[in-house]
Amino acid sequence: MSDNIYLPLSSEQISSLFGSFDENIKKIQDEYNVVIVNRDDGVKIIGDAAAAECAKKAVVALVNISDSGQALSEHTVRYVTSMVSDGTENQLSTLSGDGVCVTTSGKIVRPRTVGQKKYVDSIASNTIVLGLGPAGTGKTYLAVAMAVKAFRNHEIKKIILTRPAVEAGEKLGFLPGDLQDKVDPYLRPLYDALFDMFGADSFQRYMEKGIIEVAPLAYMRGRTLDEAFIILDEAQNTTSEQIKMFLTRLGNESKMVITGDVTQIDLPDARKSGLVEAAKVLKGIDDIAIHRFTDKDVVRHKLVQDIIKAYEKFHNSNEERNKNGKA
Repeated sequence: MSDNIYLPLSSEQISSLFGSFDENIKKIQDEYNVVIVNRDDGVKIIGDAAAAECAKKAVVALVNISDSGQALSEHTVRYVTSMVSDGTENQLSTLSGDGVCVTTSGKIVRPRTVGQKKYVDSIASNTIVLGLGPAGTGKTYLAVAMAVKAFRNHEIKKIILTRPAVEAGEKLGFLPGDLQDKVDPYLRPLYDALFDMFGADSFQRYMEKGIIEVAPLAYMRGRTLDEAFIILDEAQNTTSEQIKMFLTRLGNESKMVITGDVTQIDLPDARKSGLVEAAKVLKGIDDIAIHRFTDKDVVRHKLVQDIIKAYEKFHNSNEERNKNGKA
C-alpha cells in the first residue's frame, strides 16, 4: 500500500537536505525506493507505506544533524540511512551535540558516527582509553582533537604523541639523517592532525617550548608523564613489554589514549601484539575503557568500508575452514 507523508521544512532546511544537484535526496530515494518532492514549504514523500516511513525517519535525522551546524556529506547520508534500516536511528540524536574543538580554518571537529561519539565520551570520562578499529574510523584524529580540547581548557600542560617506529625493535640507526629525519615519516599523520588543530606557527612554537612532543615510543622509557595528554598510535605494532612500559609512564593529572588496528599488525610472526594482550589484560579495570570501532564508523570513501567488510569476510571464512580442518 502506497503512502504520502508531508514534512514541513524551511527553505534553508530543504536546500541543505537536497544537497548539490539533489544528490542527498537521490540517495534516500534510491535506498528506500520512494519519491521525495520539494513543496517549497516542505517535502512530500511518496511510496510504499513502510519505505516512506523509513525515508521520513532518515529525512528527520538529516535535518536535525544539519540544524546542529554540520554539513550533510555523502558519508552522513549513507550512515543515517544504514542506521534507519537497522532500526537504530534513535541513537543519531547524540550526533547533534557540541563539537570537540575548532581547527585553525574554523572547522568544527565532531564525532560523525555513534561509535565515534561513544569513543569521545569514553576519553572524556576515563583516564586510559584503548581505541581499536579499522582504518578510517577517526581513532587518531579524534584523540588528538580531545588532547587539544584538554589543553585549551587548561586541563593539561603538555601533549605527547608517540608511535612505535619502523618495527617493534625500532631500529632507527640504520636510517639516514638525525633523529628528526629518521622518525618524521612515521610520525607524519600525527603532525598533520596537530597542524589542523593549531596551525603551523602555533604548532612550531609549542614544539620549541616542549608543550607538544612527538617522538618514537622508545623515548618514553624511564619517564613519568604528569599533567599530560599522551597518545600512542599504531599500538598494534608494540610488543607486550613496550605497551606495559608505556602504560606505566602515566603520571598525576594525565590521560592516555592508545589506538590501533589489530588487523594490520606488522610485527614478526614470533612476536605477539602488545595491543591485543592489553585489551584482554586491562578489561574490567575501573577508569580504563576499551572502545571497539566497526566498519560502520569508517568515514573515508565508501570503498574503504567495502574493502574492510571483504577482508573481514575473507579472514572469517579462513578461520572457519581452519577450525573444520582441525576437527
